[in-house]
Amino acid sequence: MAIGKYPSFALDCADPVALAEFYGAVLGWEVQKDDKWSEIRGDGQCICFQRVDDYRAPVWPGQDVPQQMHLDVMVLDLDIAEAEVLELGATKPEHQPGTTFRVFLDPAGHPFCLCVD
Repeated sequence: MAIGKYPSFALDCADPVALAEFYGAVLGWEVQKDDKWSEIRGDGQCICFQRVDDYRAPVWPGQDVPQQMHLDVMVLDLDIAEAEVLELGATKPEHQPGTTFRVFLDPAGHPFCLCVD
């Protein structure tokens, strides 16, 4: 029997509001904003963003500052989803290790992937 359900994930960043707005737009989830801790909620799930002083963004694909964790977002069409996340402020690094997914960096530098559903 499970002890709990619906885990949330918290991402360190310099600007929790900006990152919550970015992922809220990517996923179409409700955004709850605060300059120290922001959240997005949808479908019984929650992703949180916490402000960290002197935040250092991960380095992709190197490991000088490891990515520590990343989000995989399932999409129907990689090309359409790519255009949309780039418009929201994501960047696409040159190194792309696969063909059924694409790696991007969110506005705080965290790697995340768009994956074919």
